[in-house]
Amino acid sequence: MTLPSPRPYPLPPFGNRFAELPPAFHTRLQPTPLPAPYLVGFSEDAAASIALPRPQADDGDFLDIFAGNRIAPGSTPLSAVYSGHQFGVWAGQLGDGRAITLGDLPAADGAGRIELQLKGAGPTPYSRMGDGRAVLRSSIREFLCSEAMAALGIPTTRALTVIGSDQRVLRETAETAAVVTRMAPSFIRFGSFEHWYYNQRFDDLKLLADTVLEQFYPELLQAGNPYAALLKEVTRRTATLMAQWQAVGFMHGVMNTDNMSILGLTLDYGPFGFMEAFDARHICNHTDSQGRYSYQMQPRIGQWNCFALGQAMLPLIGTVEETEAALADYEAIFQAQHEALLRAKLGLRTRQPEDEQLIEAMFAILQANHVDFTLFFRRLGDLQIGNAAHDEGLRDLILDRPAFDAWATQYRARLRAEDSDDQARRLAMHAVNPKYVLRNYLAQVAIERAQQKDFSEVARLQSILRHPFDEQPEHDKYADLPPDWASHLEVSCSS
Repeated sequence: MTLPSPRPYPLPPFGNRFAELPPAFHTRLQPTPLPAPYLVGFSEDAAASIALPRPQADDGDFLDIFAGNRIAPGSTPLSAVYSGHQFGVWAGQLGDGRAITLGDLPAADGAGRIELQLKGAGPTPYSRMGDGRAVLRSSIREFLCSEAMAALGIPTTRALTVIGSDQRVLRETAETAAVVTRMAPSFIRFGSFEHWYYNQRFDDLKLLADTVLEQFYPELLQAGNPYAALLKEVTRRTATLMAQWQAVGFMHGVMNTDNMSILGLTLDYGPFGFMEAFDARHICNHTDSQGRYSYQMQPRIGQWNCFALGQAMLPLIGTVEETEAALADYEAIFQAQHEALLRAKLGLRTRQPEDEQLIEAMFAILQANHVDFTLFFRRLGDLQIGNAAHDEGLRDLILDRPAFDAWATQYRARLRAEDSDDQARRLAMHAVNPKYVLRNYLAQVAIERAQQKDFSEVARLQSILRHPFDEQPEHDKYADLPPDWASHLEVSCSS
């Protein structure tokens, strides 16, 4: 008996710009088939960016393509080589240990092409004794957070779909395998440049830089020194991204140079977290015993990584002085962007000399009282200048109420000084202070249900996080303080 072929999924032919680089940059290989794949999650928004329709749940062709079981037309699957500094130490050659790029498709808006990459599609030459698989748990986390960050307006890779399987893989315990399809204009990293620099293959370093300039920064080709201009622009994007992370309370967890995007995107979701009980020293990655990637360290590590990139690009730029000049604006850009974002979060329309003191005092209260970061700023938007009795919902978050009341008096005076209007300010603040973020416990609930083949919570959470600034009163419980059991959740590099 011959089984019917799966109906074809309407996928345009792939290209693969990265495959045009010499063989030393990558290894062509086939994904390892995933047995009996099934659909766990699908992003309508990510699909729309490359004009793909939503598949049927039983669409065998779609499942096979994005599980790695079938090669789509024009696809030339490959894994890229790169190196990097991990936790500040040179780690040497790394590479796509469990990621296989299928190729690229045209963006729906006509602005370039988008690479599609399968994460968890089996071993590659860069797997370093690993099995090349991803587990359902980490795949759901990456899928939800990629799309949540996009909805927050933060530059990020995207996630098209999660495909699950009952195949067992061993991590701390036995888990089931999954493949997440992630998308970006490019997955080239700081470590991609470091790889050629530390191997003293400067011709390949130049070819990589020229490719990045031509494909993603063509406007910089007319600069007097395009390589210095490239480093300067990547530094600007990285500093801006760090400010955006800090402002929304996002913690990446593993800011190694091989996890830093040359396009300034949030890349490689592993042990991430969103700040809950505020602690500037909070470490979201259980593996990070020294706190190198704590919340308060992220801006400095972003700068450190830019300097590592600058070192790798030095042979192209030509002089230490030009390289340092390209890096010099990082701190000023970060500070300006971060201050602007914080003023917006506070509903301040103008910049005044006393703002720095007001913001420092606010963070001192958040730190001393371990106030929930997201709820504080959201409820602050409801504050009324002439009605302190209306502050109860906000004051309930804070143990030291006299300290908050004293700060709120200063804050109200600052608002009066610029003739702030309660209603207009509330709308403006709620447009930048999300009500909904991907708290770890919410992801955990969705994961546990998915492990029982109930994917409804993945879909529900994805839908809520598509509109993080909207009230969505029917979903108020998703904006509540985390339950007590959530304090015991830990995420590590295996997440």
